[in-house]
Amino acid sequence: MNVNLRKYANLKICVAVSGGRDSMALLHCLHAHAAEYGITLTALNCDHGMRPTSAGESAFVADHCREIGVPLSRYAADRELAGEGEARAWRLACYLKEAERCDCVATAHHLNDNAETVLFNLARGAALKGMEGITDRDLSALAGRPFGLIRPLIACTRAEIDEYVAANGVPYVDDETNFGTDCTRNRIRHCVLPELESAVPGAAGAIYRFSRLAAEDEAYLEGQAASLLSGGEATGFCIAHCEEKVLFRRAAVQILAGRCRKRDYTSEQLERLYELQFARNGKKFEFLGLTAFREEGRIRILAERDREDGEAPYEDFARRLAGSYGGQIVRLCPERELEGELERLRKLSSELPLKALKFDGGRIPQGAVVRFVRAGDRFTKFGGGTKNLGDWFTDRKIPTGLRPIIPLLCDGREVLIVFGLEISDKVRVDGSTEAVCCALACDYSVL
Repeated sequence: MNVNLRKYANLKICVAVSGGRDSMALLHCLHAHAAEYGITLTALNCDHGMRPTSAGESAFVADHCREIGVPLSRYAADRELAGEGEARAWRLACYLKEAERCDCVATAHHLNDNAETVLFNLARGAALKGMEGITDRDLSALAGRPFGLIRPLIACTRAEIDEYVAANGVPYVDDETNFGTDCTRNRIRHCVLPELESAVPGAAGAIYRFSRLAAEDEAYLEGQAASLLSGGEATGFCIAHCEEKVLFRRAAVQILAGRCRKRDYTSEQLERLYELQFARNGKKFEFLGLTAFREEGRIRILAERDREDGEAPYEDFARRLAGSYGGQIVRLCPERELEGELERLRKLSSELPLKALKFDGGRIPQGAVVRFVRAGDRFTKFGGGTKNLGDWFTDRKIPTGLRPIIPLLCDGREVLIVFGLEISDKVRVDGSTEAVCCALACDYSVL
C-alpha cells in the first residue's frame, strides 16, 4: 500500500476501527510500523447501534485489539441516531473524547472513497470546497488543544487495500449494508465509479489528483479571505472592503458559518452583503438574527444579544458586583487599582484594545445606571457644550453599527460616561476631586 508514515513519526495516533477490511488494514499497517516510526498506537470503536450486527462487530474489534496489545476505547450510542448526519456528529464527539490521550484520530478513508465523495459533491452542485474530497482536518479548536483527524490511506486504492489484507492475513468482518445500492453513495460506489473506470482507466486516481489541487487552491483562497476579517463577537465581525466577489463571499461565509454558526445562509444574502459595500455609510441589512452595517472601508456584522434594554445600577459596578454589560467589558475602580485591573483585563481579552477614563467618583449621582443608547440622550462634552449623543457620535466618526453596543453611564437622559471614548464635563477631575476613579472598557475609537 502507498502509505507515507514518515509524516506521522512520533505521534500518538488513535485508529478508528469498525472491524471492516479498510480500518483493519490501517490498524495492521500502523501496528506493524509503530516502533519504526516512534508511533504510540491506540484504537477506538464506535458502535452506532444502527444495525443488528454492530454489537458483534464491536466485540470482534475488542478481541482483536486485546490479542495484538493495542489499547481500545469503546463507545456505544445511548440513543437512536437519526441517519448518517447525526451518526457523523456523534462519531466526531467520540473522537474528541480521545483528544486528551492522543495527537490525532486516524480513519481508513481511501482513494476510492475520495472519488465517490468528489463525484457526489459535483452532482449536487458543490463549490470548489466540495471538490477537496476527503482531507485531513484540524480539530484543535473543538478539542481545546492540538488535535487532528488524519487519513493515512487516502492515496491507496481499494484494490491495493484488498491485496494488503490478503497478503498479510488481516482478519475483518463485512458490513452487509456496504453491498446494497439503496443509498446514493453505494450506487456511486457500485454502479457509477466502475463504469467511469471502464470508460477512463485510472479515473479514481485522476480524481484524487484533482481533489488535492482543489484543496490547495481552496486553502489559498480561504487564507486570502481570512486576511479581510477583523473584530470579534463582542464588537462585531468586520470584513474589509473587497471588490473581488469570490474573496468577499468566502470571508462572509467564514463569519456566518464559522463564527456566528449560521449555516442556513443563502446565496441571495451573500449577494446583499457584497452589495452593501457600495451603499452609503450606516446602511444596514438584517438577516438570520444578525445586522450588517456599511462602514467606511468595511462591513460590520453584529449578532443579536439576548438581553433586555434594561439598566444596571452604577453601584453594582462600583462595588465590583458586575464586570460586563450586554457582552461588553465595563470596569470601574479607584485610580490606585488601575494597573492591576488593566493587567487582569488584558489576560482575559488580549485582542481587544482597552481605554481607561479618569472621572470624579464623588460626582456620580445616586441612581446612575449603566445602559445602552436611547433616543433623547444628551452629552456634555469634555470642556463644555451639550449635544445630542447621536450628533456627538457623528462628530467623533463613531460607526453607526458600533453605537448600539457602547455602554453608557447615565443619570436619566444625561450621559456621564461614554465607556471607551470620553467622560462628560460634569464628572471631570479637578482640584476639588477627592475620589479619582477609572472607567475601563474597549477603546471603541479604534475598532
